[in-house]
Amino acid sequence: MTSPTPVEVRVLHAVRVLGYADTERIAHRADVSPDAALQPLGEAWRRGWVLPSSFAGDEGWSLTESGKAHDEDLMATELDETGARGVVESAYRDFLPLNEVVTGALTAWQLTEMGIGSHRATLTDTIATLETAATALAEIERLLTSRLARFSGYHHSFRTALTHARATPAWIVGTDRDSCHRVWFELHEDLIATLGLTR
Repeated sequence: MTSPTPVEVRVLHAVRVLGYADTERIAHRADVSPDAALQPLGEAWRRGWVLPSSFAGDEGWSLTESGKAHDEDLMATELDETGARGVVESAYRDFLPLNEVVTGALTAWQLTEMGIGSHRATLTDTIATLETAATALAEIERLLTSRLARFSGYHHSFRTALTHARATPAWIVGTDRDSCHRVWFELHEDLIATLGLTR
């Protein structure tokens, strides 16, 4: 049975997963409106769990050390109360070998773009590898969302980025968009943060 995660927990965890992001991105990850994200962000700031900052016109939120510890406690409680720990651990085991394939393909593409190394990854081969990963990701997400609805959306975002990448390769590893690399990185962070692990 799928269990909903409270909005305030989803918002704080979104900050953890994203690392640093504006309210709109946090709201998108938490699956709430930007207005709905403001109240829990403000409360988290009051409690010292998040900090707002700005640089060169870019404004966003990041987690404090106490916020990270609180998020870890929330995740552990969620897993225990929903009985989802075994499911998430199983999904993570399935994710790990796939992660090696995906990060290998993404790194090879980055090196090719930078003109480093003798091997040149082709767009066709890179997309083919990521297509295989996308198919496997659909099953991993199905397993995760069978217990925790907040894991939904990663497969759709990854598949969308992959579709765009056929015409615009920046969607493979671009940092200014929800590229394959960014979506995959966020899923990895979500899994390890949920399980209380480190990379």
